[in-house]
Amino acid sequence: MASQDPLRNFRFRLEIDNLQTAGFAEVQIGAVTIDVIDYREGTDPPHVRKLPGRTRYGNITLKNGVTNSLELSNWQRQVALGVANARRNVTIVVQDEAGLDQARFVVSNAWPAKYDPSDLNAKGNDVFIEVLELVNEGIERVA
Repeated sequence: MASQDPLRNFRFRLEIDNLQTAGFAEVQIGAVTIDVIDYREGTDPPHVRKLPGRTRYGNITLKNGVTNSLELSNWQRQVALGVANARRNVTIVVQDEAGLDQARFVVSNAWPAKYDPSDLNAKGNDVFIEVLELVNEGIERVA
């Protein structure tokens, strides 16, 4: 069996329902954790069994350079105004060095919980970055 090289973390793209956003400089995928429930019946041996409990999905953090596009800030504004259909499905696609899709993470029912444009500094030379933090109801690797 031939060994496979691990994928690199610098070549990726995002697909967000109904949004035509540009590329992102950084994507942080939150951890998926499952609560552990200790359980023991009276007839069990004198140790507890471990049962799976609630699953929690960490937030997704998106960072990109500010452009003249208002799509991300408008999405956040829709949520702040209580628009009912503001949830989106997000797909994070990891590519190999040749640009071929290799891994896909589907994030279900995501919506912006935090929008943070970076600080401005007249003495600086950095790119103006905006950060969007998405809460969600599921993260699943499908490929």
